[in-house]
Amino acid sequence: MNTFQVRLFATERGETVREVASFVGEDRSGSFGLMARHLRFMTILTFGLARLTLADGSRCYVGLPGGLLYFVDNELRISTRRYLLGRDPDAIAGALAQEVLAEEQALAQTRHKLHRLEATMLTRLGQLERE
Repeated sequence: MNTFQVRLFATERGETVREVASFVGEDRSGSFGLMARHLRFMTILTFGLARLTLADGSRCYVGLPGGLLYFVDNELRISTRRYLLGRDPDAIAGALAQEVLAEEQALAQTRHKLHRLEATMLTRLGQLERE
């Protein structure tokens, strides 16, 4: 059976999955699949789960908040901010959803702080103009 390897690159870590028979992921155009010896291919992955079928028939899942996929020389490379890799798709989907929710909450707090800072600065500028 023809196989390829998948190299995952994230901000803080990376790893390689060997003996991959097929990859199924999703970009803006929809779901797509890749197998060994595919022609050079590049796309932007959307948020979600990708599926790897290994040479022994087992499956592995990668949870991604999006990323860049590049297939070249029988190697699939995925660059992303973070990823979750494992055999339980429900656990990965839940963990990814929790991470995204925490990220959104942190972003909302940052926006709130910026609005407060802006209001304080405008108040102070108004006071300086009156003086």
